[in-house]
Amino acid sequence: MASASSTALSLSSSSTFVDHKALARQKPLASSPQCLTLPPLTFQSQIRPSMKTLYYQNMARNVVVMATGTETPTELVTTTTETPEITKIVQEAWDRVEDKYAVSTLALVVVVALWGSTGIISAIDRLPLIPVILELVGIGYTAWFAYKNLIFKPDREALVQKISDTYKEITGSS
Repeated sequence: MASASSTALSLSSSSTFVDHKALARQKPLASSPQCLTLPPLTFQSQIRPSMKTLYYQNMARNVVVMATGTETPTELVTTTTETPEITKIVQEAWDRVEDKYAVSTLALVVVVALWGSTGIISAIDRLPLIPVILELVGIGYTAWFAYKNLIFKPDREALVQKISDTYKEITGSS
């Protein structure tokens, strides 16, 4: 014996944040059988302090340490002023360079060229058909290279020999 009118209960999800103070001021609607009350939601951002709060806490702690002249290991994490090994290697290599002006100019040219090439590539990538065509060209060239150099044993041996000859030519070893 079902009734002709059925009551529908619907819940909607929203991406808005819940104001707990506003929820506390509202009157509960538990008297109505169609209402469902849920506990307030807590979000991750409401639980942990923000980065700005942590920054100001550390700043205040540093001011106290400078004022008192004492620091305890439990309050502050001391940082080591040891330079990493890579920094020492780079400094030694820079000291060995004779023409620092040319090297710094070359480094600047490389950075500008990389920046320009990424701009060009991103502009080409935004064109509608060019990325698809370039992808097909890349797949076709990969297939051709595999067919010519990797499928048959004599071709593989010739490729390995050519790579080793090129390596020896570049490194200068006999």
